[in-house]
Formats: sequence, C-alpha cells, structure tokens
Amino acid sequence: MSSIAEGDDWPRFGGPNRNAKSQETGLLQQWPESGPPLVWKVSDIGQAMGGIAVSEGRIYTTGDINGTAWLLALDEQNGKRLWKAKIGRSGNPGFIFQPDGPRSTPTIEDGRIYVLGQYGDFVCVTTDGEELWRTHYVDDLNGIMPKWGYSESPLIDGDQILCEPSGPEATLVALDKKTGQQKWACHVPAGKFNPRYGNESAAGYSSAIVIDFEGIRQYVQFTSTTLAGISAADGKLLWRYDHPANTHRIPCSTPIYQDGLVFASTAYDAGGGAVKLRKTKDGGVEADEVYFSPEMKNQHGGMIVVDGCLYGAAGGNRGGFLVCLDFQTGDVLWRERDAPKGSLMMADGRLYLRAESGTMILIEPNRQEYVERGRFEQPDRTREPAWTHPVVANGKLYIRDQNQLFCYKVARDQE
Repeated sequence: MSSIAEGDDWPRFGGPNRNAKSQETGLLQQWPESGPPLVWKVSDIGQAMGGIAVSEGRIYTTGDINGTAWLLALDEQNGKRLWKAKIGRSGNPGFIFQPDGPRSTPTIEDGRIYVLGQYGDFVCVTTDGEELWRTHYVDDLNGIMPKWGYSESPLIDGDQILCEPSGPEATLVALDKKTGQQKWACHVPAGKFNPRYGNESAAGYSSAIVIDFEGIRQYVQFTSTTLAGISAADGKLLWRYDHPANTHRIPCSTPIYQDGLVFASTAYDAGGGAVKLRKTKDGGVEADEVYFSPEMKNQHGGMIVVDGCLYGAAGGNRGGFLVCLDFQTGDVLWRERDAPKGSLMMADGRLYLRAESGTMILIEPNRQEYVERGRFEQPDRTREPAWTHPVVANGKLYIRDQNQLFCYKVARDQE
C-alpha cells in the first residue's frame, strides 16, 4: 500500500523549528496493539546518548566506535552506513555509571553538518563527510567542561553558530559558521545558587533557542545557574532568570518561547518557571516572573506546549510521570502515572513519549484528561536508560537505544 503521509525532515535537535514538533501529516492516530510495524533495525552505530537528524534521504548521528567518537551517515531507507567522519575523543566524561559516547545531536544546514563531541571537539563537515573546519571548546575557546561532558546541540542562526564552552570570561560564544572563527563572546555571571563555584555560570546540558522580541533578536540558553537572554547581534547579556536553576547545576531541557512567555524547568530541588519579557525605556529587556511551579520538574525529556497546555515529564533520578499544566497560569490540569518519565516530541496531533524504560507511548493531547492511543515495547533493550529523544521524519518513527537504531512505519496507508 502507498502512504498518505506528507513527509518532513528533522535536520536538528528539536526538529525544523527546534520546538520538538514535526510538521508531518497523514500519520497513524491510533497504534495497533502490537505497535507500528518495524521497518529496519541496525546495531552498529556505537555508544551514545545523542539523537538523530534526518535530511535529504540520510540519517546523521554519533557514536563511540573502537576508541573514537564518530559522526555517522546512514541511508534513510535501510539504515545502511554510508560513511563516518571523526569527531574526536571517545569515552565517558561523567560518572562511571554513565554510558560512553557523544550527548549532542548533529545540525544540518546548507549542505554542512555541525557536530559536538562529549569532550568539546566541534567539527563541521560536508554531507559527504569531508571535514571543513574544527575547533575545540576547551583548547581553542578556553571552556571548562561540565561534569557530564558537553551536551548541547549546535544552534545556527544566519551566518553564526551559538556555542556554550563556558570559560571564565566567555560563557557563550558565536562562531562564523563557514570558518569556525569567533565573532563575539558573552560572560554570564553566576546566579544566586551555588556561589561556591566561582563568578561564572558554567555550561549546562541544555540546547539554546533563538527568539525575536519587539525587534530584538536574542538567544535564550539555560546555563548551569540561570536562564539567560543574549543579544544575537553582539553577545550582550539582556536579561536573566535564576528561579528554575537547581543547586546541582544540572539544567538539561530546552527552554520554550510561546504565547508571549519564556518557560524553563529543571528537576531535583527546583521546578519550572515562566517569565514575560518587557522592553525598557532605554531599549533593554527585562524578564518578569509570571509563575513558578514545583510540579514541573523536568529532568531532560523536554516539554511541549499544545493549545495552551504544557506537557512534560516531572521527576528526577527516581523516576516520574507525565504532567499537564495550564501554560499561562502554571495550574496543574492532570498527572498520569501510567505515562512514566521520558522524552517527548509531537507529530500530526499526537505526542510521542519515549519512557526511560524503553516503552513507546502515543498520546492524544487533551486538557481534561490523559488519553492514550497506543504503546509498545522496544525489543532487545539494553540496560541503559532510554534518554535519546524520539524522532518522527518522513512517515517513520526513530528510536535509539545506545548502539541500536530502530525505524518504525507510522504513516497511514492509502485506503
């Protein structure tokens, strides 16, 4: 049978608009009892927690293989490896119980691929794997590697790339995307939490977004101690919001900008907070807190706003469950323990939840109650938590489990 899906690539972390939403249509609205059909599976992509990007018939991801961190290109139709390009040092920068491998997702734009290794190797290659330039967050940009390694996924905006090497005088830097040369640097002072770590806000594990607010283009990034807005033009620190930061200095989830609010969340001893940006008389920007909710302690699965509702998994290392909040007020609308802590994305009116256990769940967004539209268990589960975010691209669902990548057909068939 032919598919009726309208396909869409997924060229970067968070998808085309970096908000974890696909523009796909024609997808299954209810899964069969056994789940959608498996199209193919590969088991040779190396150890990693980083995600995948899909562009022009190819899948790009990363993995540690035989003592080196690699960027891999796979055929979208069958998962066959087409080439690999060296990123750099392999291994696990964090605690011994953490898996090896890169944490970042490649970014594809204008025939180039930008990828970050766990130790700070930052490389730009062509879509054929030819290296164009490289730099290093520590050696070249004077960064200080965070405890669990560099994890952000590159943000490209116009002719520049935003990076977070987190050095003493340069928390964030902008690089020329064609050459890798530095354009500007921004120092973000430490927030009110953890002053014992010094006067800088070190790198977190979150990926930045770009927003436009009343004619001011800015990057919003969650550093280890604060949510910050930085001028895209010159790197000036515009505003900061410390409340969602936790005392462990571990922010992971990408901030959200929607319906006039900026929202960010961390797990452990914190929660989630929303601010409304305000332009000052002198042309600056300030952030006013609208609400703070300890109910949305999102560790690293991400959050999505749909029809005024904020969906995200709340919980830390001991697990958690899906929570739905009113995005404008922070009021809890419902909680669902049958939808365990995991990673979220959205496509064709459905939420895709990848639980840490490996379970894959299809959910219909609903303000009043939790509505499940199917679930299945991934075969051949490893012992590691399933932290890699799911991806839907061109009628296929991709889920990664360390060195394994599974491709499922989620497009509806033509009747």
